[in-house]
Amino acid sequence: MAKSIEELQDIAKRVRRDIVTMITAAKSGHPGGSLSAVEILVELYFNTMRIDPANPKWADRDRFILSKGHAAPVLYSVMAERGYADTPKDQLNTLRTFGSIYQGHPDMRFIPSLEASTGSLGQGLSLGLGMALAARLDGRPSRFYVMLGDGEIQEGQVWESAMAAAFHKADNLVAIVDYNQIQLDGFVKDIMEVSPLAAKWQSFGWNAIELNGHDPAAVRAAFESAAATKGKPTVLVAHTIKGKGVSFMENNPKFHGVAPTQDELKLALQELN
Repeated sequence: MAKSIEELQDIAKRVRRDIVTMITAAKSGHPGGSLSAVEILVELYFNTMRIDPANPKWADRDRFILSKGHAAPVLYSVMAERGYADTPKDQLNTLRTFGSIYQGHPDMRFIPSLEASTGSLGQGLSLGLGMALAARLDGRPSRFYVMLGDGEIQEGQVWESAMAAAFHKADNLVAIVDYNQIQLDGFVKDIMEVSPLAAKWQSFGWNAIELNGHDPAAVRAAFESAAATKGKPTVLVAHTIKGKGVSFMENNPKFHGVAPTQDELKLALQELN
């Protein structure tokens, strides 16, 4: 049964609290790009994707790949909220500790329900395309969703896989660009501009949809439109805010990869409550 917008917003708020809490406990991690991706992952795992957390290797399931693997905290929290047995909520605060299942980047050796081990930027779309083409050969209904960072798409491999996906008419593949306009070293426009994004993807033969990545209704509508598109892959250019939900983190390049202090955590949780 589909979740209401209000229910999704409540889940998103819990996920944001998890993100800042676990990264503070670890004293390292990537809060900004985890917080910017929340609404998209919540919609995918609670509405859009055909999945069964009790049977995570169901052959006909849809699949999600977090190509920007440094944003692992958002994925861990969403999977824990969704009820996957191998992502227990009470262990989230072991993030990045030695021996924890919650590694700094998603690792299938520790969490078998993950679809891919990621973190080497630029590779996720190729993985998703390979899976999508294999499913089509096997006659399976599965759909494949790959989240990319806007800094990540400066990698050439992304555009090789974009060309291949359009050539093979992989309409069971959806790329999502978390377009928060900040990467590791600063603002994307100052390092290597990637705009105009929608026009670039369209020129590669993709159906491109621009949306507000923090509006649950817009996110749901975009995924529905992607599912209805035949003969070409779809990319969602999701305009987001790095550090969304925590005022002092929003649009602040510092919080790409710096953990909050205990005092900052208190402020963040006050805002998120």
